Amino acid sequence: MNIMVIGGAGYIGAHVVRLLQERGDKVLVVDDLSYGTAERIGNSELLVCDVAATENITPLAEAMKTHEINAVIHFAARKQVGESVAKPAWYWQQNVGGLANVMLAMEEAGVKQMIFSSSAAVYGMPTVEVVSEDIEKQPINPYGATKLIGEWMMADCERAWGLRWVGLRYFNVAGSGWDDLGDPATLNLIPMIFDRLAKGENPKIFGTDYPTPDGTCIRDYIHVYDLAVAHVAALDKLASGEEMRYHQYNVGTGKGTSVKEIVDAVRVSTGIDFVADEEARRAGDPPQLIGDAARIQEDLGWEAKYGVKEIVDSAWSAWQAGPRRIER
Repeated sequence: MNIMVIGGAGYIGAHVVRLLQERGDKVLVVDDLSYGTAERIGNSELLVCDVAATENITPLAEAMKTHEINAVIHFAARKQVGESVAKPAWYWQQNVGGLANVMLAMEEAGVKQMIFSSSAAVYGMPTVEVVSEDIEKQPINPYGATKLIGEWMMADCERAWGLRWVGLRYFNVAGSGWDDLGDPATLNLIPMIFDRLAKGENPKIFGTDYPTPDGTCIRDYIHVYDLAVAHVAALDKLASGEEMRYHQYNVGTGKGTSVKEIVDAVRVSTGIDFVADEEARRAGDPPQLIGDAARIQEDLGWEAKYGVKEIVDSAWSAWQAGPRRIER
């Protein structure tokens, strides 16, 4: 297949690009390189493009036609919860506007298959311990709202012009499938800890008074390699032409790990007995989010293979292979 991967030079996107390359698909990467780098995409062609800019709709459509694209995998989005609370209009412009531009280009080019990076943030603060795809969605921050609106937009395009789509609702993504594809941004918990250690500073825990056993947020941590495999499974489901029973899938493990437990796992993996400073809560963080992964297991045959130890070990290995190696 010929696949356009938007945001393919970034953390998750580069993992999916590599899996697609390994199985022989032809990949065109579209990225504005705000977080990713060209070195991460191997021998795939790169189109440097900001999809949130309306003037790029036509160039995107032309690229889809020229490369005879069969499907689009869309990763490009702003994703910091706190930043979305502080800059909501910009998040709507970037995430919702960017997706709208991509779908306008797809419609113009006649491309009718889309895999969309959604998020567990669409659920907000659910009252159940483990969330299924069908519970009420009440996002509590603009980031989560933009992802829910993205799913609605794709459903509207399905009705209007036959878009076939899957929205993968990620939980907390971490780890590395290859040492050269570690998380390049310090926006997620584990690389944020490494960043602090590299600077000789104490890592920070934001919020220790949540209604959880140890007072810190609980999340469902998913290995980025497992997540990449889920994208390929969803892509193959669309390409099969089978009728879609579902469009939205949780991508998680069904198991929760607290921030303090992740901090402890980092201590074990790194062999560094550091102190973590306890700070006030960040705006927009729900106490707990754990995903019911039964639907994706049944419908796409996907199941997570790696746990927290493998996630942290692989993230540490990738960090140490990079330019900011931490001496112990």
